Amino acid sequence: MIRIIDYGLGNILAFQNMYKRMNVEVGIARSPADFSDATKLILPGVGAFDHAMELLDASGMRAPLDELVLGKRVPVLGICVGMQILARSSEEGSAPGLGWIDARVQAFASLGQSDLLLPHMGWNDVTPVNETPLFRELETDARFYFLHSFYFHCERPADVAAVASYGIDFSTAVASGNIYGVQFHPEKSHHFGARLLKNFAEL
Repeated sequence: MIRIIDYGLGNILAFQNMYKRMNVEVGIARSPADFSDATKLILPGVGAFDHAMELLDASGMRAPLDELVLGKRVPVLGICVGMQILARSSEEGSAPGLGWIDARVQAFASLGQSDLLLPHMGWNDVTPVNETPLFRELETDARFYFLHSFYFHCERPADVAAVASYGIDFSTAVASGNIYGVQFHPEKSHHFGARLLKNFAEL
């Protein structure tokens, strides 16, 4: 059972509906009790880093998630801000992240490129750089929908699964063991997004 974590952020129903159309068993987790049958986890999110961490901490699901992901190594996919909070910290705020990946979240604005429109919004090409099953059949010509002003910087190049270009080449997807993340919105990315979600379900 794929459990979509509902801690108050993210388009939960969009992911649930996409998986139902694929005939993939999916449910929503709103409390630790909902994790009892979880074989995979999706951690969505929109908005600000600190607010996401505050809501996740308040949900009562933070410690059980650490146990599932770090202890039992249940595969997890963080999406948008759900990916950003996988990092240790963010320039967007002061709260510590989950720290599941050795990374920090940085502001595009800090690049000092005055011609770079923010937020980075719309479709962009995504190029896999390290082999991962998350991008099976998406190795070429994959495009995804973005909406963000901060980007994920991995300390370990091996954790970068794919990049996109916006001012710089930035990490748009990460993979470290059972932990995955994507900065873009697969639920808004048509057949490319559906393929990626299907790949995660089939891990």
